[in-house]
Amino acid sequence: MTYEPTDYLPYDFANRRHIGPSPSEMAQMCDVLGVADLGALIDETVPEAIRQAEPLEFGKPLSERLLMHHMRETAQKNQVLSSLIGMGYHGTVTPPAIQRNIFENPAWYTAYTPYQPEISQGRLEALLNYQTMVSDLTGLEIANASLLDEATACAEAMTMAQRVAKSKAKAFFVDENCHPQNISVMRTRAAPLGIEVIVGSPEDLDASKVFGAIFQYPGTYGHLRDFTDLIAALHEHKAIAVMSADPMALCLLKEPGAMGADIAVGSTQRFGVPMGFGGPHAAYMATRDAYKRAMPGRIVGVSIDSHGNRAYRLALQTREQHIRREKATSNVCTAQALLAVMAGFYAVFHGPEGLRAIAQRIHRKTARLARGLEAAGFKVEPREFFDTITVDVGLLQRGVLQAAVQQGVNLRRVGKTKVGITVDESTRPETIESVWRAFGLWRKDDDLSAEYRLPDALCRKSGYLEHDVFHMNRAETEMMRYMRRLADRDLALDRAMIPLGSCTMKLNSAAEMMPVSWREFAHMHPYAPKDQTKGYAELIADLSKKLCEITGYDAISMQPNSGAQGEYAGLLTIADWHKAKGQGHRNVCLIPMNAHGTNPASAQMVGWKVVPIKDDARGDIDLEDFRAKAEEHAENLAGCMITYPSTHGVFEETVQEVCEIVHRHGGQVYIDGANMNAMVGLSRPGDLGGDVSHLNLHKTFCIPHGGGGPGMGPIGVKQHLVPHLPSHPLEPGVGSVSAAPFGSPSLLPISWAYCLMMGGEGLTQATRVAILNANYIAARLQGAYDILYKGNAGRVAHECIIDTRPFEKSAGITVEDIAKRLIDCGFHAPTMSWPVAGTLMVEPTESETKAELDRFCDAMLAIRAEIRAIEDGEMDRENNPLKNAPHTVEDLVSDWDRPYSREQGCFPPGAFRVDKYWPPVNRVDNAYGDRNLVCTCPPMSDYAEAAE
Repeated sequence: MTYEPTDYLPYDFANRRHIGPSPSEMAQMCDVLGVADLGALIDETVPEAIRQAEPLEFGKPLSERLLMHHMRETAQKNQVLSSLIGMGYHGTVTPPAIQRNIFENPAWYTAYTPYQPEISQGRLEALLNYQTMVSDLTGLEIANASLLDEATACAEAMTMAQRVAKSKAKAFFVDENCHPQNISVMRTRAAPLGIEVIVGSPEDLDASKVFGAIFQYPGTYGHLRDFTDLIAALHEHKAIAVMSADPMALCLLKEPGAMGADIAVGSTQRFGVPMGFGGPHAAYMATRDAYKRAMPGRIVGVSIDSHGNRAYRLALQTREQHIRREKATSNVCTAQALLAVMAGFYAVFHGPEGLRAIAQRIHRKTARLARGLEAAGFKVEPREFFDTITVDVGLLQRGVLQAAVQQGVNLRRVGKTKVGITVDESTRPETIESVWRAFGLWRKDDDLSAEYRLPDALCRKSGYLEHDVFHMNRAETEMMRYMRRLADRDLALDRAMIPLGSCTMKLNSAAEMMPVSWREFAHMHPYAPKDQTKGYAELIADLSKKLCEITGYDAISMQPNSGAQGEYAGLLTIADWHKAKGQGHRNVCLIPMNAHGTNPASAQMVGWKVVPIKDDARGDIDLEDFRAKAEEHAENLAGCMITYPSTHGVFEETVQEVCEIVHRHGGQVYIDGANMNAMVGLSRPGDLGGDVSHLNLHKTFCIPHGGGGPGMGPIGVKQHLVPHLPSHPLEPGVGSVSAAPFGSPSLLPISWAYCLMMGGEGLTQATRVAILNANYIAARLQGAYDILYKGNAGRVAHECIIDTRPFEKSAGITVEDIAKRLIDCGFHAPTMSWPVAGTLMVEPTESETKAELDRFCDAMLAIRAEIRAIEDGEMDRENNPLKNAPHTVEDLVSDWDRPYSREQGCFPPGAFRVDKYWPPVNRVDNAYGDRNLVCTCPPMSDYAEAAE
């Protein structure tokens, strides 16, 4: 028997998991485009002047089997000890039901941010549970759906306090008992905004001289105090009180709301989310109802759909940084939705009684540990505590810390003579005995008598988690079914293409995701000794090297834990460079209208003045306007922020000239890396004239979106900016932007595995196919719809903008009507009304097969036919499938009095017959939700009424 050779290139065996179309399908798509092959299409699309000279070369790509072996070898270089270091990071126990059904379930981790609420009801309910949990534990009326980490949340609370305080003071007081990384990030955020940060003892607070203050509860060294009187003094002087509180401690301790706090922040990491060497974790923020419109981040609210049924949605300032641009209060674009969902389910799984029992066990273990040390004559502070104590060991500090490591335990170095110990849920009796041995004590932890060392005045008196969802039958069968029901209400990447422009929803392959759950990566404390984290160090170094080769930069900082954080960190780096040169007065930033939406907000956060640059008739940067503005502001020009390819989906041929103009006038060039999926292997931002760029690892490099986070936004810089990169949060330097030195490093194995399995040639082929897929969609839809922007050869980059604005006049059909009709077809809508109002921006990515692209095009062409029927008078302008979309099962089985058939309404082209996705609600009423804002779980009686 003879075998015909395949048409796969050598690397296809490694990368076909990521590249959707087969070689024969690519040839068919090229025929539709009228080009000889993929190379010819790239030549027409990517300007020759910006192409990189040398191909990417990472060596031979690894198979899945070899990758797993390599990842295991690397992971085993990490040494996982019981870390009792504390500082806001704790060992925790993730219930296996949550790990398997949420954390490791693509139905949850491949979902997009819930901007289309009809197909996000499961995620939104889970996030509403989280918000309710946070609101109940803090005793404040409203909470958001998470922030990036505790330190970032503290910084956001500081700037929020400045916005809402009636005090005219310019200073902010920071409790010296705050975790050091929180203080570091707040200092970084405050400096460019002109906020004076006063760090001191709460006893020294002068409320008349500050617009707000933040207190850590419990303190970083374990101290507990009632802040009621201090908060009252702040209020007397019209200042705002913030508390950074441990939610586990709040299960036993007096809540911030009861002390009068205006804002509470903190981390929910210890609610079942592994430490992961620093992240990702969901930080929380809660506030008083009066300040809800000033709160950054996303908020889930309760509304109704078009039939009056209860429905969830994002409320208030959703995507406000895109809409308000430089006037935005925050550049927060990424939450930590997946981790917030996990923390919320942890509370559902355990219920209030279970959480209280966990908190009590943690406290009792700490009390037993302290009692044993005290019995041996050690001085333990404080006298009353929750889970953290500090032990004065004098000159023995180094010996105790080393002895603890030999016993398999990490403790915290405090000053020169003390050792800090923080007990957590995972601490076993054997761990306590190991700590005693490190102090030279040989005794058994066999005294289980209950001892409490909590101050009576701070014991919690109020209830929490009283909603029925926290009292459901917690048999694993019921929990598993609840998680499945919520997942089934959503449309994630495991069901269908999510063709979102600028968000790159691509495959997150199983082989890349698996190591994230391994204990060597998941259970590492971010401040563990460096000799225990050699595996992470190797991974980060090699990934950084590859990213430098991809981008043309000289160094990478992994600290920013979202794309928005990357923008912010990049601009801070530029600002510090100007300052070091004695040009700190430079504060003008040129930002084209076709740049990414968070750019102006990021510039505002570093204290820069945003000068917008016009688009020309083609949607490109207006070069004359750019040149004129650069000359006008030459003396104060700090830099420019451009997105490449632009958010209009075009490779602009003037990019190098734009960079040269900025450099000529003394500025630096920030190239937004949101669209790197169109550049990897073809063009390098560092070669175009960029001085700094961030990379969305949760887009181009396969970290999943997780329903609106996790994310990573590392920045690459040229050599002259290297000394100005963010510094370690616990060390003096430029300043830190995230709580952990490497942001959310437990996600980095995903991007590293992607690079290792694809190789340089595979990554380049992925870029080519992403461009092919976008051009194929544009070609198939051309004629039915106008494609708004194209390059000189009539090609788009990796995304295209479909103009739907004419239909509002011709048929009364809006872009929202089309987006909701796509749900009936089984698709998440493209990006709606951004960057151009009334349009749809489509980015298919390289992961989608030709069949899925054709299904989407068939759906879009059928929608155009329905619009044409309205234009021709064959269909009613108000009562038609688009205006009534999306259609639910309830619509299908109820009385049908519509002037079109059930078949047309519920099974349009593109929809699967057997595996059809049915949205759980009809179109959600956004205005009603904002007029009647409810952001915690409504009482179960409301659900009963809605079901009647």
